[in-house]
Amino acid sequence: MIKTISAKDLRQHWVNRDEIALLDVREEGPYAEAHPLFALSVPVSEIEKKLPPLVPRLSAPIVVYDNGEGYVDWAANRILALGYQDVALLEGGLSAYALVGEVYRDVNVPSKAFGELVESINHTPSLSAREVKNILESDSDVAILDARRFEEYNTMSIPRGRSCPGGELLYRVLEAVPSPETTIIVNCAGRTRSIVGTQSLINSRIPNKVVALRNGTIGWTLEGLELDTKKMEQAPQPSSEASQRAREYAASWAEYVGVPLIENKQLDRFIEESKDRTLYLLDVRDPQEYALEHPVGFLNAPGGQLVQATDEWVGVRGARIVLYDTDGVRARMTASWLVQLGWEAYVIRESFVLLDNIPIPQGLSWHYPKTGAISIEHIRTLTEPTIVDLARSPSYRKGHIPGAWFASGPELARDLRTVSGDGPIVLTSPDGELAAMNLQPAQAAVSRQVLYLVGGTAAWVAAGEPLETESRWLSQPIDVYKRPYEGTSNARKDMQGYLDWEYGLIAQLANDGVSCFHVVRDRRGESS
Repeated sequence: MIKTISAKDLRQHWVNRDEIALLDVREEGPYAEAHPLFALSVPVSEIEKKLPPLVPRLSAPIVVYDNGEGYVDWAANRILALGYQDVALLEGGLSAYALVGEVYRDVNVPSKAFGELVESINHTPSLSAREVKNILESDSDVAILDARRFEEYNTMSIPRGRSCPGGELLYRVLEAVPSPETTIIVNCAGRTRSIVGTQSLINSRIPNKVVALRNGTIGWTLEGLELDTKKMEQAPQPSSEASQRAREYAASWAEYVGVPLIENKQLDRFIEESKDRTLYLLDVRDPQEYALEHPVGFLNAPGGQLVQATDEWVGVRGARIVLYDTDGVRARMTASWLVQLGWEAYVIRESFVLLDNIPIPQGLSWHYPKTGAISIEHIRTLTEPTIVDLARSPSYRKGHIPGAWFASGPELARDLRTVSGDGPIVLTSPDGELAAMNLQPAQAAVSRQVLYLVGGTAAWVAAGEPLETESRWLSQPIDVYKRPYEGTSNARKDMQGYLDWEYGLIAQLANDGVSCFHVVRDRRGESS
């Protein structure tokens, strides 16, 4: 029998900074409506795909919960089948947790709540959308730096804005804004990356005046102002002189915060200890730089996004994190925030050359089922097959195999029983992996033959076959939370509701009492 853990004992792990991973195994939609502070969204149907990078150590303690849907036993067995050794069910699920701890809306909540705390404690300066608009119309010596990912910037941006993702801000700003007299305005879609980005530059003590665009593109839109779209301007790579100056700024701040620098002996020791202490090795540089060359065993986690959405890379609260860059700026600044977020974070000294023969532990691997596969060529020979697509609903809406039904992974077994017909059922997904991972529970749910399409919908397209956009909903599309700060088609009430929610996060943190956040105020030079 799988063991259980109470909500109080779970919360004590966070307070003690002991290792533990909490998994919400529902779809992302219900997860975004209510979950504990450090819960990860890992739908039961995606465990084999999502869990290994989030929880790389097989002996790390894992806690699983739902809200009475009946997923937890299925999830725990799938986790154990991967080789994990310490799995527990949360007693009473989400409803029992809510009796002793705060539950939160939305996604990436720890980082967003932390951003609000940063602004509250540091009084991070900001200007309203209307104030920024007036400045842009009256002052030419202003630089708008967009701290989001380039893809988000390209979708919509503030006029005169340039893309400079948060982890790149200090690294590029002295090249992008060479005059110390220029006012710098940092924006994102909502609040967090504007606040953290602005405070990063202020903490670094660059000579420029730096302010945040209050409420980001949401605030701009709510003021009735026009956004640009499809812009391509990016802050340039720094010169050697600008990089050196940025390194000096970053080193001073990181040392003040208490970011430890390590070299080969310490890294080797951490890797040796990773059998008993969870370790994350992360390269915080730009994805394009990472793609050209990166050290063995390091995953790419661009610094700004790592601070904004730590739970998308690091699943075990209380784990150890080691960051890498080549410049001495980006890793230091990223680590300075992770330390304040309560993580044990280290930076590899930039002068240290990592070797390719570092003994990186092998990650978990999942093996395709030995039977049940079908190719594009053979699918045409089937008699009256039913195609069931496990893609995310936005991807399904954009295009799917003609006649395919959308199905929710967690409810696949239930909903397959409603499919009419006697012919075989063929599961597909964007690359075929998710379909293969869910073949066995699908086969156990129905008496009909169930197969999976090798290569998934991508293989179908590669074979020159058409897609369609007519939707057929076998399951409710609750798999994706519609973020009110992404895209250009959000309802006004949803955007305002999101801002109101963010402003209330500090009160939730205070009432919860488990975050272990500690915002550092810059008091360098003050008398003791």
